[in-house]
Amino acid sequence: MTHSYDASENQGRGPEEPVVVRDRRRVDPQTGQVRPPGPAHAAPEPDEVPVEHAGPSLGESIVDESVTVVSDVEKELAERTADLQRLQAEYANYRKRVERDREAVVLGAKATVVNDLLPLLDDLERAEQHGDLTGAFKAVGDKLISGLQRAGLESFGAEGEPFDPSVHEAVQHNTSPDVAGPTVTVVMRRGYRFGDRVLRAALVGVTDHEPGAAPVDPSVGGELPLDGGVDEQQQ
Repeated sequence: MTHSYDASENQGRGPEEPVVVRDRRRVDPQTGQVRPPGPAHAAPEPDEVPVEHAGPSLGESIVDESVTVVSDVEKELAERTADLQRLQAEYANYRKRVERDREAVVLGAKATVVNDLLPLLDDLERAEQHGDLTGAFKAVGDKLISGLQRAGLESFGAEGEPFDPSVHEAVQHNTSPDVAGPTVTVVMRRGYRFGDRVLRAALVGVTDHEPGAAPVDPSVGGELPLDGGVDEQQQ
């Protein structure tokens, strides 16, 4: 049966909307070229925006959680790096402090042993002054003194040294015009130091400059004075 068009069926209906076909393809299927942006490729209408590109709904946060996580990780990494650097610095300082303390302990132990040997060194020095330090006895004494010097022992206190109250102990005092200031002129007992530590001060006699007295001119020697003759000197 042939269906006849009945105009009465469309009565009460409005005019039909025209069908619009939009070609949104970026590449022309005929030419294969990328189409320039135009009305056909414009952004879709608000009601045609895909769900994945739609804006946040009411009450939804617009903060990107992935960015926040990365920032927290970077902050924690910086804190851990600073803690590690601080720990390394503290460990380096600890090693230096331990090494310094160990050296101080070793030096103190050596100084204690050397300090107990100072009376023996005094006996060797007196024996040498009296001419008794000879033969095998002298060889043993020289080896002992050389070993102590290599370990860090140093003697001080010699005639002609400027008087230093920090290392010299004055037990005798004289005055003379031959010196310009306090000078060690007599050594009664030699002093010793071990490294920076003074084991024993030197016992010395000190001669100070005599005020008001003119020092003897060493250039004259035993010659007669240039001014005046022998008769003037006798008068």
